Amino acid sequence: MVVSDLAPFHAIAMTNKLLLRVLPAVLLLASAGTTATVSSLPVRRYRSIFSFGDSYADTGNAMVFFAERNLTDPAAGPPYGMTFFGHPTGRYSNGRLIIDFIAEALGVPFVPPFKTYNGSFRQGANFAVAGAMALDASFFSFLPSMLKLYIFNSSTNVQLGWFDSLKPSLCSNKVKCKGFLHRSLFFMGEFGVNDYSFSVFGKNLSQIRSFVPDVVKTISTATERVIKEGAKTVVVPGIPPMGCSPPNLVFFPSTDPAGYDPRTGCLKQFNDLAIYHNSLLQEAIKNVQTKHKDVRVIYADFFTPIIDIIVSPQKLGQRDILSCCCGGSGKYNFNISAGCGMPGATVCQDPSTYLYWDGGHFTEAVYRYIAKGWLDNINSYHV
Repeated sequence: MVVSDLAPFHAIAMTNKLLLRVLPAVLLLASAGTTATVSSLPVRRYRSIFSFGDSYADTGNAMVFFAERNLTDPAAGPPYGMTFFGHPTGRYSNGRLIIDFIAEALGVPFVPPFKTYNGSFRQGANFAVAGAMALDASFFSFLPSMLKLYIFNSSTNVQLGWFDSLKPSLCSNKVKCKGFLHRSLFFMGEFGVNDYSFSVFGKNLSQIRSFVPDVVKTISTATERVIKEGAKTVVVPGIPPMGCSPPNLVFFPSTDPAGYDPRTGCLKQFNDLAIYHNSLLQEAIKNVQTKHKDVRVIYADFFTPIIDIIVSPQKLGQRDILSCCCGGSGKYNFNISAGCGMPGATVCQDPSTYLYWDGGHFTEAVYRYIAKGWLDNINSYHV
């Protein structure tokens, strides 16, 4: 069986709208919800936040790319944003994301999307784009042309280029930029999920595993790049357990019961890929930290918290733990012909009792819980 973390696997033969709806489901991340308030946590003060990544952090950038190709961004329509904002904002959830809760806790505004915001970025900028990959788009030349339509030019290197273009508006020279960025908090990712998910269309599992080191190297190199620019605190997230996502469970079922983890019901091969990526990433981060002893380079665990919630859902009030809150019925409430926001899809009454929002993304309650864990780590971490 091959590995994928996207749901567009099946969609190559479908209409653009259907493919569009599955694509976001590729990006699964994070960990579970809680009633604890993030803002009550003690925090280290930062004056700005700069975020790179994909749909787990995208606050509206992807809408530009979808529009350029005459496509509709799923997160630009209801019921996305229904819980907190009351309307769609381009966020792939029912409300706030991890980056939003962290910004609230630090006392800075929500981090504005670089591509759609016209105001000042002095308090931070969000370069994350739904569907973004660590590797450059040219790497994926082996993919079918239909799928390439959804591969935007928004890789790690591209996002770093946007950051470079923004710096003149933040600080007038190299010395002042370093001083400004010393007081900024950086998030390098999550990156990697989409690299592996798209690649399933042209590579087998062994081939996908073979370029995991290249993905990790790209992330660690990007981390060093912002450090050289002046970053003093960089959070580098791993990837979540891909074998637990409803799209993967629906489209890549194992014919062998041993293919599932008996504790979680998740697909082992998918999760093994995530574990491999995360282990290499942690080693790479340690190496970066060793080279930059005056900088805080922090690994953010996306994998363990989700597994913990799936194993013990009652501690956070979760219910049908592997099903979507927003979906079109069927097993795991995931149906490609009725994705979240499409005709035929329904929304659960209380998203806070669900782990998954639309299949590939999590509910606001989950993101709140992750943010709390990350902040605890950031505040207690010492070089």
